[in-house]
Amino acid sequence: MGYCILAHKRKVANEDIKKIVHELHEIIVTSVAPDSIMDHLFSKYAIGEDDYHRLLHVPVSTDRCRHLLSRLHVSSHPQAFIHLRLALSKEYPWIVDQIDQQIPPLTSQLQQLQLGHASDGKLSS
Repeated sequence: MGYCILAHKRKVANEDIKKIVHELHEIIVTSVAPDSIMDHLFSKYAIGEDDYHRLLHVPVSTDRCRHLLSRLHVSSHPQAFIHLRLALSKEYPWIVDQIDQQIPPLTSQLQQLQLGHASDGKLSS
């Protein structure tokens, strides 16, 4: 039962972050160098191998970032935007601060969540 509640909280958190990232789209596209973000998202299966290789061939960084965000918005990965937030926190903590300021209750939930290490994107409790 606890797993279902935790999975539901993660789904809600992912959807909330997705909406905020959509609002911050222009800032992210013009500020983020997407390569390290792509590596993190690929390692977490939030983007597939085909998308990863396709993105690598986009020559302009802002276009690559734009395409990456577009892929995430259609991704079926249950934690795609949670993983994006984690990837951004390494090099772009000021963007994560902007995300967190828009949903303070979510921030404490995210800090409590331990992402599973399952390779298929499913969560472990």
